[in-house]
Amino acid sequence: MPPTPTPPPEWPLPKFTLRVEDLAHPGAALFLAHVEPEAALRAAVLASFQWLYATPACAPTNVRAILLVLRPMDGVAYTSGSHTEKEIHLSLDHIVNSAARARAEILGVLVHEVVHCYQHNAKGTAPGGLIEGVADYVRLHAELAPPHWVRAVRAGDKWDAGYQTTAYFLDWVEAQAGAGTVRALNAALLDREYEEAVFARLGGAPVGELWRRYKVALGADGGPDEDEGFTLVPSYNPVYV
Repeated sequence: MPPTPTPPPEWPLPKFTLRVEDLAHPGAALFLAHVEPEAALRAAVLASFQWLYATPACAPTNVRAILLVLRPMDGVAYTSGSHTEKEIHLSLDHIVNSAARARAEILGVLVHEVVHCYQHNAKGTAPGGLIEGVADYVRLHAELAPPHWVRAVRAGDKWDAGYQTTAYFLDWVEAQAGAGTVRALNAALLDREYEEAVFARLGGAPVGELWRRYKVALGADGGPDEDEGFTLVPSYNPVYV
């Protein structure tokens, strides 16, 4: 009798908890009507693992629990917590404002915030725009980009503007440098402080040159930027972090 095959390793899923601070709020009813909380959080974690880590063996195991808090507040969402226990606060008001596409928006925001639970940040030294861009890169690849996102560069934009601007740039870098480039970038931010040379090493050119080529590819101005280096953006954004 042949030996029983070893089952494939499983991704390290945390415990999920939900807290609704105002059940009478119309956003709470919308959330519960469109989303199954445990399934939505699990899918967000698996999307983070899929696009940032090659195998379960590579994935972080420190996150033991994720608490999702639904409450009335300004902005969209934010993530906080300790090394082992994370909290995602999602605005009930934002859910109401997104009622026409509530399910897709909730799932997309959850993916973005869950990425913040698992991504590496170069011991807190990575540019905030890069951190936010990686989160939206995963949201993009999870096919949850909202309709207002556009793959375009506006006058004065920098590569580390964050959010969808940086997400689409990272998507282009990966297409040029090869599959797994963003995973490798995330891995490079694990246990060392941030260095701009990481883009030259993984992307084949300094980030300023990559950004210039990206703008040319989009038909935008391909001339040199005023500053080809890095703009450190505060890692905290009170609207959507």
